[in-house]
Amino acid sequence: MSTATSRRGRGDCTAFDGTRRLAHGPLAAVVSAAKAAFDRSPRASLLIFEDTTGDLIDVDYSGSPDEVLALLTARELRRARLTDEPDAAPRGPGRPRLGVVAREVTLLPRHWQWLNGQPGGASVALRRLVDEARRANVGRDRVRRAQEVSYRFMSALAGDLPGFEEAIRALFAGHPDRFDAHTRDWPRDVRTYARQLAGPALGEP
Repeated sequence: MSTATSRRGRGDCTAFDGTRRLAHGPLAAVVSAAKAAFDRSPRASLLIFEDTTGDLIDVDYSGSPDEVLALLTARELRRARLTDEPDAAPRGPGRPRLGVVAREVTLLPRHWQWLNGQPGGASVALRRLVDEARRANVGRDRVRRAQEVSYRFMSALAGDLPGFEEAIRALFAGHPDRFDAHTRDWPRDVRTYARQLAGPALGEP
């Protein structure tokens, strides 16, 4: 099993039993459904994906349903704490409580010279530049995220299916017709979920 990337909180998740979609929804509900499937068939191939990242979520199904959920909750809390640690550095005297985080930035002297000459100094100029870049690239960022998320899922569950490499090429080229053609013979649930994740990368809202 794969350990999911550390993030703050989780959105909805989707569980697969082999190539059949087993459950979808909040993590606790999906894990409960997967645990029930495991109890019915301990040899079942169960995978749980986080919808917003495509990450696999590591679950230990040994123990009672309550024990499985308790262990998962403890892991999620530890993961959240690890994510928060970089933000926990004490603020310097007089720093406003605006969620500002101090991090090291490495630039060339000419970059610092230009930043220090901007109204408000280097920090204000950097924040303004980042905000402008975020607004300008929101569409491209959305496409890139969809490519990454769908690629993670497809690599985990569809890597051995016919047309996988061609479907990946279509995904990153943004060709929905080619993507649909190369995934047409995949199991229905795998094909549907992959298409759902890939939507923004293929020009869909």
